[in-house]
This record gives sequence, structure tokens and C-alpha cells, in this order.
Amino acid sequence: MVLTSPSPNSNADPIPETTPPLARSAAIGFYALAVLFNLCLVAQLVTVGLAVFYDPAWWNAHVWLVRSYSGLSLILLLWVYWQPFPPRTRTLTLSFPVVLGLQFLTIHLQTPLPLPLAVMHPLLGFALFTASTTLVHRVWHLVSIPSETREPQPKTPNPL
Repeated sequence: MVLTSPSPNSNADPIPETTPPLARSAAIGFYALAVLFNLCLVAQLVTVGLAVFYDPAWWNAHVWLVRSYSGLSLILLLWVYWQPFPPRTRTLTLSFPVVLGLQFLTIHLQTPLPLPLAVMHPLLGFALFTASTTLVHRVWHLVSIPSETREPQPKTPNPL
């Protein structure tokens, strides 16, 4: 039997009702790490805003954050292939190191193009934040599907 998504129009991936406890706890741990990754992205956005609009000394915190949480993307990537997560969850997780790599290239690669590649850096950051938030939303649906969304059970006749 399969649990259905919260609503007929939802994009949440179904999770088998018979998920073993280890897989469910692994999914909850993955969810916690995905939330931490997302919060690191929020902190990075705040520090870049502080660096640009308040005090340039905040730039060091911005750089330190990306160096710190980049490793989380690799841990999430290993974790999503360690357990049987849905393909959409795997694709979103795979996008993190790819987009982080592209962000690194746009900042450090100097090319003779009419516009510097660095103009793509904030757009890639937006894509990373969007993918991270989407992953948190999807994994939340995997770990917290309410019982009323389960497929209806066949009714047994009342013996009375």
C-alpha cells in the first residue's frame, strides 16, 4: 500500500506505508540536515546584505559561511543515494553541489566576455535557495504525511 500525497494536485512524492523505521529515521535526519542547509543559505543572504548595505566587514562572514556549509551539500548528496528517496528529491539534492560549483566559477573565473560571469552569481544563489527550499518542502511531505491522506482501507462488515 502507498501513502498518497496530501492533496490530488500536490507534487509531493508518495512514500510507502511500510517504510522501515531505519528508513523513516534516516528521512527525518535528512530533513533536519536539509533544513540546516537552508538556514545556512538564509544566513548567507543576510550577511551579504549586511556587507553591501551596512558594513563591508560582514563579507568575511559571507565567505566563511559558503566554505562551511558547502560540505553539507556533499553529505546530503551521499545521504540521498544511501536511502531510497524519490527521484525528484535526488535531483534537487544533486543540484546543490552543481550550483555551488557554478557559483565558485562565476566568482573566480575571469573570461574575456563582454559581461563578467560574476553577474550570474546572484542568480545562481537564487536558484540554489529555491532548490533548497523546494527540497525542504518535499522531504517534509515524506516524513509527515498525516494518516487521513492514506488510501482508504476496505471496510469490513459490522458483525452487529
